[in-house]
Amino acid sequence: MANDTLDLRGLKCPLPALLARRALERGPPGISLEVLVDDPMARIDVPHMCSQEGFEVLHVHTEGPLVRLRLRRTD
Repeated sequence: MANDTLDLRGLKCPLPALLARRALERGPPGISLEVLVDDPMARIDVPHMCSQEGFEVLHVHTEGPLVRLRLRRTD
């Protein structure tokens, strides 16, 4: 699953944060995951979940309504 893309467009928070957390928890340490979201709250909720769970937010890029987040599990 390393370096995969998780397309969560069309989902409303808190689902994007919960599904991103599940994907990171199931992956091996060091997994890098690109998460695609279009709910404006996900731009806030996903990084907040990462800080609470100990994951890294490597990059956040906004393209109109689409937000691409690059996340990594560090442990």
